[in-house]
Amino acid sequence: MGEEILEIIDECGRVIGRAPRSACHSDPRLIHWAVHVLVRRPSGNLLLQLRSMRKDVQPGKWDTSVGGHVAPGETVLAAARRETGEELGFRPAPLKKLYEYLWRSERETELVATYLATHSGPVKWPEDEIDQVREWTIEEIESQLGSGCFTPNFEQEIRRFLHWLGRKNR
Repeated sequence: MGEEILEIIDECGRVIGRAPRSACHSDPRLIHWAVHVLVRRPSGNLLLQLRSMRKDVQPGKWDTSVGGHVAPGETVLAAARRETGEELGFRPAPLKKLYEYLWRSERETELVATYLATHSGPVKWPEDEIDQVREWTIEEIESQLGSGCFTPNFEQEIRRFLHWLGRKNR
């Protein structure tokens, strides 16, 4: 199997080309879609994943419940459902779209679409991509912001989510 190909998009999400994942992750001019799914337990706790030490981006850091790319020709919603199945072993229904934002780093630029799912059942993750999944309370997350245990993207993501919840960012 060859390298993953991603659609290159403009800041509005319109497809303008295609490039290999390695190019997208080394040239911030190549904007591409990413999906995040925040999985909430009925208690209100969030499931977070500990990225594998084998990942090329932010290994060994805690991150959103689910994160991935949109395949060429795939809708953002379909990608969110697919990635949740691949990363946590269940197909969420329904998914609530929360927001979109542009994430820029020295390495890449992603147009991120974030969804919310509630799930009370078990989860199963691929051990080559994720080292651990666990529940975090919002207070636990807030107490660790800025400590370096989260990916920079998750730090931005959780602040957006807290705002969406109507909580003041700390």
